[in-house]
Amino acid sequence: MRSIYIYIAVLFFSFSFSQKKELRQIKRLIDEKFFQEAESVLNSNKDLLLSGDSKTDAQYYYYATKIYTEIESYVLATNSLEKLMSINTSFYNSEIKLDYKNLEEILVVALVNSAVADNSSKKWMDGVEKLLLAYEMDKEANIDYLYFAASGAVNAENFDLALQYYLSLKEKNYTGIKDEYFITNIQSGVEEKVTETEYKIYQSSKEYMNPRIGQTESRYPEIVKNIALIYVKKGEDDFAIEAINEARSIQPDDLYLILNEADLYIRLSNNATDDNLRSQYRQKFKDIMTLAVEKDPENGILYYNLGIISSEQGESADAKSYFEKAIEFKPDYVDSYVAIVNILLEEQSIIISDMDEIAMSNKRSDIAKYDQLKEDLNDVWRKCIPYCEMALEYDPNDLEVLKLLSQFYYKLDNIDGYKMINAKIEELSN
Repeated sequence: MRSIYIYIAVLFFSFSFSQKKELRQIKRLIDEKFFQEAESVLNSNKDLLLSGDSKTDAQYYYYATKIYTEIESYVLATNSLEKLMSINTSFYNSEIKLDYKNLEEILVVALVNSAVADNSSKKWMDGVEKLLLAYEMDKEANIDYLYFAASGAVNAENFDLALQYYLSLKEKNYTGIKDEYFITNIQSGVEEKVTETEYKIYQSSKEYMNPRIGQTESRYPEIVKNIALIYVKKGEDDFAIEAINEARSIQPDDLYLILNEADLYIRLSNNATDDNLRSQYRQKFKDIMTLAVEKDPENGILYYNLGIISSEQGESADAKSYFEKAIEFKPDYVDSYVAIVNILLEEQSIIISDMDEIAMSNKRSDIAKYDQLKEDLNDVWRKCIPYCEMALEYDPNDLEVLKLLSQFYYKLDNIDGYKMINAKIEELSN
C-alpha cells in the first residue's frame, strides 16, 4: 500500500512539474514576443494545463488572453478573458494579480484599433464584429462601441443589424454625451481643448485662465433619425411614418430627414391603390418639398421634384416655374430642360385638335383661323428648340433630346439642322 502512495505522489509531482515547465515556456515566449510559437505550445498542452486546478487554469487563461490578443484572434481572446474572470482571484498568482485588470483595457484598445483599420479598408462587417466584442465585454462602460457598430452595419448595408443596434441604443436612452475640457492660454489668448488630467493641472497654472467644462452634442437625435431612415429604406412604411415623425419632432430643420420624409410619401403615393389616398400623399410630398426649398433655396434638384409633382397635378404654370428655378441653380441637370419641353408641348395637342376641326372647311374665317393656329403651333416648336439646345450643351449625346430637336427642325423646315442632328443620332445608334 505504501508503494502505491509513493507512486501516486511521484506521478502527481511529475504532472505538476510538467505543467509548470510548459507554463514557464509559454511565459518566456510571450516575454520574447514570439506569440505564434506561444500559441502553438499553449494549444498542444491544453489538456495538460486545464486539469481542473483553478490556480493552473487561471495561468492558462491569462496567457491565452495575452497571446490571442496579440495574434488578433479576438473571439478566443475575449472567451479566455471571460473564463479568467470567472475564476476567484484568490487563485491568481502574483503576476496575474498585478496585471489582470489591464488585460481587458488592452484587449478593448486592440479591438477598436483593428476595427478602425477594417473601416479604413471598407471591411465594414469585420469592424462591426470587433466593436460588438468590445461592447459585450462591458455593456455599460463600452456602449459607445455599439453606436459605432451600428454605423458600420449601415455602411455594410446590413440594415436589419443596424436597426437592431439603434433600437437597443434608443431603448437604453443612449446619448453619448461626454464632458469636454477647455482652458485659455493667457499668452496667446486662444482657448484650447485639453484632457481632463491636463485641465486639472492647468487650473492652478498662472499661464492659463477661464477654465470651463462643456459637453459634446447628444447622439440620441441621430439615432432616432437613423431608425426612421432605415425603416424608409426597408419599405416598412407604418414604422417609418411613426419613426420619422418622432425624428422630425427632435430635429425639425434637418434637411436630409425632410427629404427622406418626402421620399417616403412619394413612394406611398406610387403604391396607393386609392385615388384619394394617392392625392393626399402627393400633396403631403409637395408640402414637405416646399419646406425643403425654404431650408435650401438654391438646391436645383428640389425645385425639379416640385416641378414634377406640380406637373402631375395639372399645375403646368407652377411646374414650369419650378423647372426654370431648377435650371437657374443646377443648369447641368438635363431633365429640367426636357420637362419644360414636355410642358410646352401640352399646347401642341390642343392646337392640333382645333386645326383638325376646321381642316376641311372652306370658310374664309376658318382658313384664316387655321393659318393662325398653324403659326401658333410653329411658335410652340420654336419655344422648345432653345431648351433642347441648352440641354445638349451639357450632354451632347442625349438621344432623347436629339430626337426631339430633330423633330422640331423638320417641322419648321430647318433641313440643314435636321440633317445635322440626324447624322449625330445615327452615329450614336451604331
